Amino acid sequence: MTRSTSRRTVLTAGAALLAWGVTSCTNAPSPSPSSDSPSSAVAAEPAATFNFGTAAQPLGLDPALSSDVESQRITRQVLEGLVGVDQTTGKPTPLLATEWSESNEGRSYTFKLRDGVTFQDGTPFNADAVCTNFNRWFAFPAELRRQAPGSSFKGVFKAHSDEAALSIFKSCTAVDQGTVRIDLTQRFTAFLQALTLPAFAIASPAALAAGKADVLDQNRAGRPVSAFATAPVGTGPFSFGSWEDQSVTLLTNKTYWGERGQIATINFLAYDHPQTRLQALLDGRIDGYDAVTVGNFDQLVKRGKQIVQRDPFSVMYVGINQDIPVLQNQKVRQAIEMAIDKETLIRRFFIDNTTKATQFVPPKISGFNKDAPELGHDPAKAKEYLKDGGYAGEELKFYYPLNVTRPYLPTPEKVYAEISRQLTAVGINVRPVPVDWADGYLQKVQSPGDHALHLLGWNGSYSDADNFVGPLFGEKNGEFGYQDPQVFSKINRARGLPEGADRDELYHTINAQIAATVPAVPIAFPISALALSDRVVSYPASPVLNEVFTKVQLKP
Repeated sequence: MTRSTSRRTVLTAGAALLAWGVTSCTNAPSPSPSSDSPSSAVAAEPAATFNFGTAAQPLGLDPALSSDVESQRITRQVLEGLVGVDQTTGKPTPLLATEWSESNEGRSYTFKLRDGVTFQDGTPFNADAVCTNFNRWFAFPAELRRQAPGSSFKGVFKAHSDEAALSIFKSCTAVDQGTVRIDLTQRFTAFLQALTLPAFAIASPAALAAGKADVLDQNRAGRPVSAFATAPVGTGPFSFGSWEDQSVTLLTNKTYWGERGQIATINFLAYDHPQTRLQALLDGRIDGYDAVTVGNFDQLVKRGKQIVQRDPFSVMYVGINQDIPVLQNQKVRQAIEMAIDKETLIRRFFIDNTTKATQFVPPKISGFNKDAPELGHDPAKAKEYLKDGGYAGEELKFYYPLNVTRPYLPTPEKVYAEISRQLTAVGINVRPVPVDWADGYLQKVQSPGDHALHLLGWNGSYSDADNFVGPLFGEKNGEFGYQDPQVFSKINRARGLPEGADRDELYHTINAQIAATVPAVPIAFPISALALSDRVVSYPASPVLNEVFTKVQLKP
């Protein structure tokens, strides 16, 4: 496929953010920011309507339980955490906390909370509200976690209250109504960066109770959700309006503590096919959309539309489930890797400047191992390894999603077809299992089951190597059935090391061990892109997808 090389309409977003790698904020108190910008001493009342095309419906609007991109895109507008992300440097920046300090050798953090903030239901934001949220996440019962595998708490803090001895989280204390202290059981170097995750946004305790947030007795987009997850309440610049079959509407929060921007109404409109998103933009029905694909890219360039590219901050992979007996043999897994022609996949299905992945940590993150072992594309050797590994033609179910586009996976059906062809060519017996994204694809491939292989990816949410290897390979899970106590122990140790050469070297070792044993095959570090109408002057594109629409600037 030929792609245009003339891209004067293409902007690159996020280079500054990624340039700083894993540089974290200092442990000294962070300065309290002004909520007023110099250019908007007297801000006009928001009046604009902004229509944004998404690749799928959200899977739920409780960020503590839904980690998919489309859910988080919406909840970032409605709920806020203690710590934000600086769009230029990528460092943690004040949000609901105006400053913080570290003590007890990195095991205690004290946060000074912003004064005068209320939730969208009129109830006060204070230290008690913060602790209600932390204690809720910590206490998530096993059955709730089974129903909602999108929960991020365990991936960050290692365990919930039913295994408290294994958890990094110890307690949350309301020192006074404007001060909260979080105590950890051990040092966690990326703690402040982790708090920038949408999963740790603070919800109204009153709304959590009224919406029975831990009772998943409703269903949306193929997943069980609570009443709260259909109408979230936070402190953010937009309040929840409605959730219809193919759209979610948000309204400006008139009591918001910060700048509200130009937009009064956001309509998130779901189009599950790339061509329908493109046509909606060309027809003027939407002002922008995410997940531009290779096929759309040239059409957008020819029509003179704005394209904003994000720097790579995700990894696309083929998952391998070692709970399937034949896949417990390392040579069989290595054969799968050697059968896959990554460069052909990237050339055909990904935007230019997407790079081949040999590990799960992107190149600009400290801890990336430039010498990680790579078997390369070698079909002949793959056949030998299959024979040596005792593979006798067992059927391998290969799950892949339908009717969705992800930042890390632009055209799943086409990517699956090519990988399947490559695997079949070396003698692997592939059985396709297509699953509509809205029918619970994520839950099916991330839970124990009969999936032998599957397509998925990981979009980084904060700039630390732990955000990539920890959630995927820090413990045995239903997605990979991977069990390597040595790697688990090293990941746990690396999390607590101070930044520097020793920590980086340990992540180099972790990446090399993961690459050598092939619990999954990393394919690419994809470039993702948005398309915007001429009405949009600027859009706050972020590699970590921290894109709050108060920052969207529109022509008058």
